[in-house]
Amino acid sequence: MPWGITNNDVESKSVPPGRLCAGPRGFTLVELMIVVAIIAILAAILIPNFLHARAQSATSACEMNEKLIATAEEEYSVDHGGQYVVLSSLTTPYLSSIVTDPVQAGKTYSITLTFGAYGSYQISDSGGHDSTTMLQVLKDGSTTSCTSCTSVVYDQNSGIRGR
Repeated sequence: MPWGITNNDVESKSVPPGRLCAGPRGFTLVELMIVVAIIAILAAILIPNFLHARAQSATSACEMNEKLIATAEEEYSVDHGGQYVVLSSLTTPYLSSIVTDPVQAGKTYSITLTFGAYGSYQISDSGGHDSTTMLQVLKDGSTTSCTSCTSVVYDQNSGIRGR
């Protein structure tokens, strides 16, 4: 036996077979590699799900922001005889601050006005949405689901749409 340990020493100290000394037992390299592999597999499964959930929350936040702007636009219209205005004119008490796009950080929404006897408007974002988060939204000008849309639009007459 190596290091001067004899068979008598091993038998008298109750050392398990295959071990040279009775010290504390640690993890083997194979055991550690199995644990690392399991963690890597779990990360490979979970990270894409977290990224999709984050993209979905940004799309939902964008939809809510456009509905908020539309509500402010309608409040302004009631107070000003049916007239609609651009986003920069919707100040207090209609909006306390200009809402920014959660997908394209720092960019604001745009309002397109249509003038006539009864004006209407369309609120749009700057795009950049993950198209897989837009599947529950109808395509702008259509009754089909949006499979390749990357922008959220709010039409006064039809609500949330994808483009």
